Amino acid sequence: MNSGPSSSSHTPAAVRGQAKRRRTFAVISHPDSGKSTLTEALALHARAIGTAGATHSKAGRRSTVSDWMSMEQERGISITSAALQFEYDDVVFNLLDTPGHADFSEDTYRVLSAVDSAVMLVDAAKGLEVQTMKLFEVCKHRGIPIVTVINKWDRAGHEPLALMDEIHERTGMLPTPLTWPVGQSGDFRGVLDRLTGEYTKYTRDSGGASIAGEETFAPEAAQQLEGETWTTAVDEAELLELEEQDHDQEAYLAGRTTPVLFASAVLNFGVHKLLDTLVAIAPAAEPRPDVNEEPRPVDAPFSGFVFKVQAGMDSNHRDRLAYVRVCSGVFERGMVVTHANTGKPFATKYAQQVFGRDREAVDEAFPGDVVGLVNASALGVGDSLYLDRKVVFPGIPTFSPEHFMVIRAKDSSKYKQFRKGIEQLDHEGVIQVLRSDLRGDQAPVLGAVGPMQFEVAEDRMVNEFNAPCELERLNFSIARRTVRDSVPTLSRERNVEVLSRSDGELLALFSDRWRLQGVERAHPDVVLEPLVVS
Repeated sequence: MNSGPSSSSHTPAAVRGQAKRRRTFAVISHPDSGKSTLTEALALHARAIGTAGATHSKAGRRSTVSDWMSMEQERGISITSAALQFEYDDVVFNLLDTPGHADFSEDTYRVLSAVDSAVMLVDAAKGLEVQTMKLFEVCKHRGIPIVTVINKWDRAGHEPLALMDEIHERTGMLPTPLTWPVGQSGDFRGVLDRLTGEYTKYTRDSGGASIAGEETFAPEAAQQLEGETWTTAVDEAELLELEEQDHDQEAYLAGRTTPVLFASAVLNFGVHKLLDTLVAIAPAAEPRPDVNEEPRPVDAPFSGFVFKVQAGMDSNHRDRLAYVRVCSGVFERGMVVTHANTGKPFATKYAQQVFGRDREAVDEAFPGDVVGLVNASALGVGDSLYLDRKVVFPGIPTFSPEHFMVIRAKDSSKYKQFRKGIEQLDHEGVIQVLRSDLRGDQAPVLGAVGPMQFEVAEDRMVNEFNAPCELERLNFSIARRTVRDSVPTLSRERNVEVLSRSDGELLALFSDRWRLQGVERAHPDVVLEPLVVS
């Protein structure tokens, strides 16, 4: 995000022009499908970084710069989210990297609220996996158009036509391949461009740390070069044409079809084509509907919403960062905006772009961009900010926790640090904090979507807040929203406990669904509502 003139010099037409240049997207996948590797391969091709790394450490390659937590680097997974901005072909990309592990699906859901499109990464050998399908459902629910990338084609995997059938059957979207692989999985030679009929041949570099070589051939030259392998690719591509699996922009934006590309992110094969595809077909930043479903024009005064809060990103920066998606107007560092939730002014003196441990000051940003506001202790996930005319964007729902543990400080002399750490993790949404008069503040209950959230919480309590703690698992697996009038009845039931969440909601915890069903039958008037993501 480059510095520039003040917002007063940006005409509405200029702001609309900047919004049209933006492509804000996320990569969704099952763990170990190559998401972080693809993120860096895209940045490499856009010259945003000099050398790509991989989360699986290899000689001569670094860990990905987008994964900064020690736990991420040790396990080769993404836990936190990163926002990377880069320019390519006069288009400004905002790539929001998301946690790949299923235990952090809540954080991924938040990130998906801030994007305009998604890239669904599919492992050529494993096809559509559980977490990929969960994230696909979120995209489908939110109306986010999807480009599919069949990754790891350099390794043995399924037949390409079989993968197309699986995508169609399981997602309901008709796959419309833009490229088709030349060479079976494990023997990735290049791709056939279905629009031009040309052959792009890839040349392997040393470990995929730099941009792979590409050479384009006309169909006749491709036939001479690849022989029977080229003929097979052409024949399969013709089958797609007979089935009318051709790209249709309106159908793609409506979520009825998904354009498909074949790639090997670790070797940087097909990454260039993905960027070109996003430039050509991915939606730009458009008016976002507010809570009343009225679209806020992109050229209206500044507005945005917080989709993530993060602290502890770097021991050198003991600050709290709120990630804001700009929805309208021009953001300028130093401007004073209004916090819609409280009506209070909020000064944006420190604004940054953050990717991994790298930070860069942001002077201005446009619709579609992501800004990290520093020391944003007053801001929470889902909060709206605006200039001039008030606007409130839809909030971001909280997932229903399925795992519960009591957390206590090991050292009573560090109780102050313990409380500070718990409050911080709760504010960021790293974990849900539940309390009751019976347990008291010294033994809050942590609720999580996945068990690994507890590991992250414990690690940060020890290393970031210097508050060693101990965790004790509770025998609950289901949470339901309830009301105060129902508490006395629920409190008398065995294997049931009512706790208060920091947002004021009362949650009734049950050992299992049979216990829940028993209470519902015995007390039909008690309020027990599912916590549904909408």
